[in-house]
Amino acid sequence: MSLINFLDLVGTFVFAISGALAASEKKFDIFGAIFVASVTAVGGGTVRDMILGTTPVFWVMDTNYILVITMAVSFTVLFKETVAKLRTTVFLFDTLGLGVFTFIGLEKSLLLDISPAIGIVMGTFTAVLGGVIRDTLCNEVPLIFRDEIYATACIIGGFVFVGLSYLNIDFNVITWTCISTVITIRLLAIRFHIGLPKI
Repeated sequence: MSLINFLDLVGTFVFAISGALAASEKKFDIFGAIFVASVTAVGGGTVRDMILGTTPVFWVMDTNYILVITMAVSFTVLFKETVAKLRTTVFLFDTLGLGVFTFIGLEKSLLLDISPAIGIVMGTFTAVLGGVIRDTLCNEVPLIFRDEIYATACIIGGFVFVGLSYLNIDFNVITWTCISTVITIRLLAIRFHIGLPKI
């Protein structure tokens, strides 16, 4: 298993925890928690694959995703109070997942000869749509519609990836620069309370 694949599963685990926590706060039953956790973890990638026509979608072909989501929900249910206290740690891993999912969605799109602009959109969809579905199901305003820097970080990271690709820089450098850009922007935005202007 490559490092990127490992980080993809870590991101899936943490996104699933965030979904399970959101379901818990709304007093959903165990089925509701599993459903919300699942769509949070793989919803963005599922929409991406359906738009790109790459079916069956990725998690149907790899049961590791179902296993990781099940583990995340079980962990959250059994250790809910502990998980709630680790929100900072969960946030950090969530941010890591945001960067990794952006890269994976963008790379998968470009491998299908999709235009770079659409590739950036697909990378952003992969990273944020799961959270949009989670918040919608939980009757909350999705995070990307608030004034936090979230999807914007993914878009900028995507532009960095595409820009460096045109310069023929080593692919590993491009990969980690893209991921690091998303993570850095997200962390700086939270640390210094930077957000987009409200309408």
